[in-house]
Amino acid sequence: MNIRPLDDRIVIKQSEAEEKSAGGILLPDTAKEKPQIGKVVATGPGKLLDDGKRGQMSVKKKDDVIYAKYSGSDVEVDGEKYVILRESDVLGIVEK
Repeated sequence: MNIRPLDDRIVIKQSEAEEKSAGGILLPDTAKEKPQIGKVVATGPGKLLDDGKRGQMSVKKKDDVIYAKYSGSDVEVDGEKYVILRESDVLGIVEK
């Protein structure tokens, strides 16, 4: 992958959308909801603070995260779909 996010942005590889509903009904592509969980594949250096220093990122590469539903920008690189969003759009880290 050739994406290097800037500042406090992160690149996420989305999880796959659910193929079936809770009741077992197969969903067509138009009815599938965009997943809100994914794996961090790259992080920026951190937000530039007023004093000229960089803030430390709370997430790191390979973290599984949950992010806000309509946040970020969808991009496609080498046939793979990613979401680029700000660290503040991440709601939490999924612990295993």
